[in-house]
Amino acid sequence: MGYAVELTRRAARDLNDLFEYLDASNSSSARRWFNGLEKAISSLGQFPRRCPRATESRRAVHLIRHLLFGKKPDIYRVLYEIEELAKTVRVLSIRHGAREE
Repeated sequence: MGYAVELTRRAARDLNDLFEYLDASNSSSARRWFNGLEKAISSLGQFPRRCPRATESRRAVHLIRHLLFGKKPDIYRVLYEIEELAKTVRVLSIRHGAREE
């Protein structure tokens, strides 16, 4: 059985901001890229432990992992945590890979 994938408010805002930044509603290539990102996020429900520990985990209470999406120089990091008891993957934020922790 898979895990439910939930976006925090911050992650939903990050995703919306990225959609607007890419102007994905007016560009078919941007829309394809954005849809690929959404598909990658959704795939965390099947294989949540496949991604490595994020450096942000050092300061966090829970283990934070990160999914990388895109190609250099535009790699985005999807930061998330896994809640085993609730069988949930909680996406915490989505940010450009060059952005500092």
